[in-house]
Amino acid sequence: MSTITVAVFVGSLRKESINRRLAKAIEKLAPSSLAFEPVEIGDLPLYTQEFDGSYPSQGQRLKDQVKAADALLFVTPEYNRSIPGVLKNAIDIGSRPWGTNSFAGKRAAVIGASPGAIGSALAQQHLRNVLSYLDVDTLPQPEVFVQFKEGLVEADGTITSDGTRTFLQGFVDRFAAWVGATR
Repeated sequence: MSTITVAVFVGSLRKESINRRLAKAIEKLAPSSLAFEPVEIGDLPLYTQEFDGSYPSQGQRLKDQVKAADALLFVTPEYNRSIPGVLKNAIDIGSRPWGTNSFAGKRAAVIGASPGAIGSALAQQHLRNVLSYLDVDTLPQPEVFVQFKEGLVEADGTITSDGTRTFLQGFVDRFAAWVGATR
């Protein structure tokens, strides 16, 4: 089986982001047939239609990385019951101008962690709506809403809870099979 490249969007810029930890945990659980490539979104300028004539280099880099990927993984926190502005900005840059949507036709998964009880559920629903409009097919099940407690996932992505590890392994296995079916 050939390697499937997965572009990974983490919707938090914080160095100690719990969603960055979750992304690392998913990568550690994944089979070697998946190669995870983080997508830098912190250096992107705010999207403006003025870019449509001449894209900034950071925006073109993002568009090229998404185009080259076989699949996508979005790992998002929830800010004010929606997705973080930095993640929405990255999606806007990658999907514009009209007719050059880098996301179109890709398969993706949407997961997230939050200290709150609903573990980013509303942000994920909003993100799924945006991705659907952009012709991104998102993995329907299992949904992954992690209520993060300190020590659940270490900085290097090590999962300390057997139950959480088993649940996330089920997600990873399903995602790997689902994106592999497109090759």
